[in-house]
Amino acid sequence: MRFRTRVRQRTVAGLTTLLLPLAALVGLASPASAATSATATYTKTQDWGTGFEGKWTVTNTGTTSISSWTIDWDFPSGTSVTSAWDADVTSSGTHWTAKNKSYNGTLAAGASVSFGFNGAGTGSPSNCTLNGGSCDGGTTVPGDNPPSAPGAPTASAITDTSVKLSWSAATDDKGIKNYDVLRGGTKVATVTTTSYTDTGLTAGTDYSYTVQARDTADQTGPVSGAVAVHTTGGTTTPPPTGNAVKLGYFTEWGIYGRNYNVKNLVTSGSAAKITHINYAFGNVTNGQCAIGDSYADYDKAFTADQSVSGVADTWDQPLRGNFNQLRELKAKYPNIKILWSFGGWTWSGGFAQAAANPAAFAQSCYNLVEDPRWADVFDGIDIDWEYPNACGLSCDTSGAAAYKNLMQALRAKFGTGNLVTAATTADGTSGGKIDAADYAGASQYVDWYNVMSYDFFGAFNAQGPTAPHSPLTSYSGIPTPGFTTADAIAKFKAKGVPASKLLIGIGFYGRGWTGVTQDAPGGTATGPAPGTYEQGIEDYKVLKTSCPATGTIAGTAYAHCGSNWWSYDTPATIGTKMAWAKSQGLGGAFFWEFSGDTSNGELVSALTGGLG
Repeated sequence: MRFRTRVRQRTVAGLTTLLLPLAALVGLASPASAATSATATYTKTQDWGTGFEGKWTVTNTGTTSISSWTIDWDFPSGTSVTSAWDADVTSSGTHWTAKNKSYNGTLAAGASVSFGFNGAGTGSPSNCTLNGGSCDGGTTVPGDNPPSAPGAPTASAITDTSVKLSWSAATDDKGIKNYDVLRGGTKVATVTTTSYTDTGLTAGTDYSYTVQARDTADQTGPVSGAVAVHTTGGTTTPPPTGNAVKLGYFTEWGIYGRNYNVKNLVTSGSAAKITHINYAFGNVTNGQCAIGDSYADYDKAFTADQSVSGVADTWDQPLRGNFNQLRELKAKYPNIKILWSFGGWTWSGGFAQAAANPAAFAQSCYNLVEDPRWADVFDGIDIDWEYPNACGLSCDTSGAAAYKNLMQALRAKFGTGNLVTAATTADGTSGGKIDAADYAGASQYVDWYNVMSYDFFGAFNAQGPTAPHSPLTSYSGIPTPGFTTADAIAKFKAKGVPASKLLIGIGFYGRGWTGVTQDAPGGTATGPAPGTYEQGIEDYKVLKTSCPATGTIAGTAYAHCGSNWWSYDTPATIGTKMAWAKSQGLGGAFFWEFSGDTSNGELVSALTGGLG
């Protein structure tokens, strides 16, 4: 969020992600022995128009250890590295060189290491070499450009044990020889056509496919975008009816300009339909959990008409504010569990210090959540770290293990009698944010993950292309393959996170552009559409009448009204997503946040009714 709204536009949302085995760009140096035992891939993890954040990943694909690594590449004139971490980066004109630090040069067989940098300009790297050889570990022919990336495959004829894949052809100056089909990054077939049927699969299982072209000189090009496939059948069992988690975020600041109080959960009918509330947000600072807004949390006096109980707060009562209102809500609806969520977009920068001493952090959180003044209000803690070992509002370099260590410490302190949950990225791209941290290892310590499957695209890319901010599945023309709910869920499950610990996320708001002339997604724009509280964002309760949905794509709705173009979920699309969540055996669903709904809670009704 930008202090008061949960916004991830330079993280999961709207990122221009580029995964390139860079030997594929232009003619490179002759192969060296090291080239066959290691690869280097480049990812643009953030892009803000005049600058960007990049990441290189070196992988030892050989059978023996590597003691050091050096990556060389060229940037076009006007593009440069301005700062770097976890590597020593130097330049000579437009040529750049990155060498390992003393602590990350050694790579065991199969191991990987990454370093990042901030850059100025808009260009992409070319002429990449790793330890003097090809960055993709394959053949390099000087003067012969490798092929382009094929189109992302599409899946059809999915059965219990097979799937047909089709893709658009790659191009090459001297012709394409064949294509490698990769399942989960491992080659399963080489074909000369632009389709392949993969057989022998397991029923009810998630797979991810990409394709890579090879030219007549056996040079390989960039890997295509990925498609997630879930085979039919299997033994995946949806959560028993009535046991699904139905969770909504309540924001502490909603009581101000939005005038949305805890009592509104009652008057809208939403409180009777949900199972859990995340109270957002507590701060993370100095390595500790801390109060976010003391006035809103426990001091503000509510009048009788604002209060859940119908009784006005007095000046001398021990606890007022939202905490007392939540206490009154639990008295009225004793089935509701409430978690205190810490972090969020603005306050995630404090997690780096917290990760340095997980036990001390967990102790501070426990002391705050279990403070005798409000211990009865909360049933656990939720961690909203945006993002571990990756970049959100700020960049974290705590390492892949930091997240697991933090969640382990929280579980050890809070015990089995409290809930421990976390909001997570939904970046399903290869080498993206799901890959940056050990979410699988941490999952043993959490009750569930709230997968933030929204904010994928929006007017933080002011000129478009227009795209739905919460696509359920991929579609032809999607700006970034892998930025879908299905890709994110498939990736978590493939890493070993149980489906029952994954909650699908729904945004109770839309994202929009202005200056748009095209009805269908993919149009150009001139900037963000006007919004009540922030440009480019508007509540569903407003959009429902101001710009009614005119179409659907990838399981979500969009609308073109005048020069404005919006995407958002409706009761109908939420119903579709809930049916999909049940078919995947997910643990339930959550949403951000209550105040975006109508006064009668129609989106909450669609979500909870869809889950059963």
